Amino acid sequence: MVVIGSRTPTQIDQVPSAAQIVEGEQLREQTSTGVDLKTALGKLVPGLDFGPQGRTNAGQNMRGRSVQVLIDGVSMNNSRSLSRQFDSIDPFNIERVEVLSGASSLYGGGATGGIINIITKTGEAGGPSWESAAGVTTGFNNSNDFDHRVAQSASGGNDFVTGRIGVAYADNGRHYDAKGDEIFPDIAQSDLQGNRSIDILGNLTFRLSEEQTLDLKAQLYESGYEGDHGVYFPNLDSSTPNLEDAEIRKGFSADREPLTDRRMLNVNYHHANVFGQDLYLQAYHREEESSFHPFPYPDSDGSYYFTTSKQNTTLSGLKMLMSSDITGNVSLDYGVDIDREEFDATQMYFDDDTTDATGGLVHEEERVEPRYPGFQIDGLSAFVQSEWQPTDNWTFGAGIRRQHMDVAIDDFQPSGQSLAEGGKSDYDVTLYNVSALYDFENGHQAWTSYSEGFDLPDPSKYYGHPGQSVSDNPLDGIKTRQVELGWRYQGSRWLTQAAAYYSWSNTTIEPDDNLNIVQRDDKRRDYGLEASATRFLGDHWQFGGTLHALRSEQKIDGEWEKRGITVDPYPSQHTATLHAQWSDMTRSLRLQANRSWDYADYQGDEIEGNTTLDLIGSQRTDFGKISLGVENLTDEQYSTPWGQRAAGFYSPRFGPEYLYDYQGRGRTYTLSWSLEY
Repeated sequence: MVVIGSRTPTQIDQVPSAAQIVEGEQLREQTSTGVDLKTALGKLVPGLDFGPQGRTNAGQNMRGRSVQVLIDGVSMNNSRSLSRQFDSIDPFNIERVEVLSGASSLYGGGATGGIINIITKTGEAGGPSWESAAGVTTGFNNSNDFDHRVAQSASGGNDFVTGRIGVAYADNGRHYDAKGDEIFPDIAQSDLQGNRSIDILGNLTFRLSEEQTLDLKAQLYESGYEGDHGVYFPNLDSSTPNLEDAEIRKGFSADREPLTDRRMLNVNYHHANVFGQDLYLQAYHREEESSFHPFPYPDSDGSYYFTTSKQNTTLSGLKMLMSSDITGNVSLDYGVDIDREEFDATQMYFDDDTTDATGGLVHEEERVEPRYPGFQIDGLSAFVQSEWQPTDNWTFGAGIRRQHMDVAIDDFQPSGQSLAEGGKSDYDVTLYNVSALYDFENGHQAWTSYSEGFDLPDPSKYYGHPGQSVSDNPLDGIKTRQVELGWRYQGSRWLTQAAAYYSWSNTTIEPDDNLNIVQRDDKRRDYGLEASATRFLGDHWQFGGTLHALRSEQKIDGEWEKRGITVDPYPSQHTATLHAQWSDMTRSLRLQANRSWDYADYQGDEIEGNTTLDLIGSQRTDFGKISLGVENLTDEQYSTPWGQRAAGFYSPRFGPEYLYDYQGRGRTYTLSWSLEY
């Protein structure tokens, strides 16, 4: 198997880090239980936390650190950390997902925990070829408890040009927990109840010559709330308003509702012989709009006012890479990355009289003000990566990346606040990696490595404090260093991988009382073990599982303590999965268990774990493949990891815990059908 997440095509058994390919068939097997992309990946990738089930993937880290999500090499991460990287594509349009665990500088900032590169489907010569899919998910609670999905693609071409276009549409109903109660909306980050999404993805690949290819990709993705259910507060208009005793009612409407709207262009050119080297060029442009649910803020007179934000990001860039074989056993990759990111945000304030009179169900615009200071970040990076294979067994690697960032912050002054003066800042970061891999030539490989990655603290939440200026508060990147020792084996009956790691950094990001962030010189470390194993028995049976055990710590008053549950990045829980599967050429049946353990921080705050079971079956017929998936087979009642963190993060300042404790979905049944023809 070959991965391209390492910037150039590389055999997976020669990657000196924990690496995994999730094939599209594996992914769609998981989503046939009705779960979304991030939840499916959390059950398949051992170092990745389980999915939080809402629109956000806040707290879903890899190895306790942030993960960079890409689509065909284009980053979905923003400097304004919105945590919506997985609200970006429908699984119908995914060919495979490549996962590289651990700190990496391959794609710049945001990859301190690893890289997830989503590879999209492309066309093949011949045809035309078609693919159709449809599905419905329900827990049979009432008529609102139905999710619907349909998708269609067309592809084909000839020896010169091939293409594909895929359209996927999903319409979600209301969700219910194991008790049969309707799940409260996630008013902090928004969820996927009552949500409609459409993903339109097209590509054309031109074979210009035997040595040249040109690939054009375009995507339109929109995912937004279209329902009428909202949270009703019975005493907003009283003389002593509070947020207690809320309930879910029909009649919700707002002049600004939750939405993720993204447009992306991606152009790739490859020439296999430029002075004896491979040339890879990539140009991309991504525009994104993100809106949120109306949120209650306490006012100075004891009342509440509701507002919500809309945040816009534009990211453009150019990447150039040259790859060459200097000698028979030495290779060299080098290149340059150039990118520009622009951001602005507004806050819509809703009319208090209308909101109070309707108990928070109807929100009409009163005014719009700046929400965060706008910014522009220009990045310029150069990198060199080399490999030396002195024998058939040994491969040594080393690389360096130098990244320069210019940050320009706009003036920021909402009404009633003093001016936060904008300005310019810049910083440089140099990242190194070294590795050694030994191939035993019998299916076993072992490796050790040292690597570095970095994060840029969110400029929009770091700046913008009243009276603060950029010149007085320079922004620094947070470098993460990691050492890793790993082993993998692939044989006729086994597929296994294990890696022990230790990562550390010297700076911590923490929220303040106003949901802005501050940067502190506190040391932080994560260390643990991630492993996966699959055993094939006979022609039909397989048994396997994944494990991720780790410890996340922060140095407080000279002592290492378990990191607080609201410290960014949020600490991870131990997780494990087990599965047993029977399959032949026409049918399959899989039973899967998913387990997370309790996590308690140094203050005694806790994230509770849970155990759920999934049952997945499929049958191929002359009219397509029919699948039946049951998620949460035992109807376990639990709070999602994000719900528990949100309760600790937002309560009691912004209301009681139950408003933010987003519950897990109860038992659901998904019937789906797909056909390729």
